[in-house]
Amino acid sequence: MAISVFDLFKIGIGPSSSHTVGPMRAAALFVQVLGERGLLEQVRRVEVQLYGSLSATGIGHGSDNAVIMGLMGEWPDAIDPAQIGVRIQALRETQTLLLNNRWPLPFVWARDMRLIDENLPFHPNAMTLVAEGEQGELHRDTYYSIGGGFVVDEQQARSGVADLDRTVLPYDFSSAEELLQLCEKHNLRVAQLMLANEKTWRSEEQIRSGLMTLWRAMQDCVEQGLKHEGILPGGLNVRRRAARLHRSLQELNKPNVIGSTLSAMEWVNLFALAVNEENAAGGRMVTAPTNGAAGIIPAVLHYFMKFSEVVTEANVVDYFLGAAAVGILCKKNASISGAEVGCQGEVGSACAMAAAGLAEILGATPEQVCNAAEIGLEHNLGLTCDPVGGLVQVPCIERNAIAAVKAINAAQMALRGDGQHFISLDRVIRTMRDTGADMHDKYKETSRGGLAVSAVEC
Repeated sequence: MAISVFDLFKIGIGPSSSHTVGPMRAAALFVQVLGERGLLEQVRRVEVQLYGSLSATGIGHGSDNAVIMGLMGEWPDAIDPAQIGVRIQALRETQTLLLNNRWPLPFVWARDMRLIDENLPFHPNAMTLVAEGEQGELHRDTYYSIGGGFVVDEQQARSGVADLDRTVLPYDFSSAEELLQLCEKHNLRVAQLMLANEKTWRSEEQIRSGLMTLWRAMQDCVEQGLKHEGILPGGLNVRRRAARLHRSLQELNKPNVIGSTLSAMEWVNLFALAVNEENAAGGRMVTAPTNGAAGIIPAVLHYFMKFSEVVTEANVVDYFLGAAAVGILCKKNASISGAEVGCQGEVGSACAMAAAGLAEILGATPEQVCNAAEIGLEHNLGLTCDPVGGLVQVPCIERNAIAAVKAINAAQMALRGDGQHFISLDRVIRTMRDTGADMHDKYKETSRGGLAVSAVEC
């Protein structure tokens, strides 16, 4: 399976890559297939069936609304987040769905949006879409949202995810050991090797331009997060903190004001909080590699930008490429889905990726890059995914801030060493996979265990 940096980093909307971005993409793909088969005009009814984790926490994550938007022909990288609530309200009032934003169909929410409390075989995040015509069923397909906005349909799931992209890469690797061997053999840094692989799909100019577009989207997300205040939607009454913290840190930057020695860490916290508060509100952001962990990678890059004397566009590009190398390993050999392996797969992977990216642009050897990633992931092993109320708010928002600081520390520790470490990155990734397999389902994005139920007692 060939994975691009642009597979791991995608512009989308909050609050969840697996529960919002993935379902919207799946529904849009379903509509696309109906169009390719010439069936759109024949459709008289559509039924949505959400299974497993999508059923358990899908409402809190906006899965139901996301599927509707996809059926209306919208895609997560292009939709205006501000229009979702308006259009959903109109559908509920009129009980009319505009399929592909053109063909009106009756849609009774209580009847046609079904939440089914059972898991389908391939993945906990499953959904089935059924299109019916005057003479009965026209087309149905089952989709699995496998984390980070990645979607596979039933046929792809049965044939194996490896069939998704068989692109032959010049420096293909499926383990950190292979990555290090390739870097040594060809005298390449991790970012250089990744760039060479990316050129299989795009020109270098397109790669650099695309990565800078992602960075601008991350910057915009932080800026939006610093502007907005008030209560986050969902009913938990969680108050936004980023804007207030920003004002406080700006006071510390004024002349003749003595700031805390921990102010750098506070800026990291600020950047992560801003992104994840914006994500929790359903705003525009970048999946990195998931929405629930989307604040870590931009927070660490913002930190580098703010506290480095010399910053170049090349730093940004190399940061994303270094981070993506580790993200590829996590996805290939374990998972980046909270519903599959718990939050260690989301926040843990993002922490490892950010640590690797930062180490890369600070001049680390390939061995030190892998060491930084190993430290970042190792100290997130066993992390459960237990969102209170099924919302990506508690503990998710603060968890990103903690992991961003941890990623910086991991990179610093690796740079002080020679790249040798007792436990290899490959072993830690395998441990994440095995720990996820052993983890009870109630700790894997179902809101049936951990903090999700402890909060009820308070």
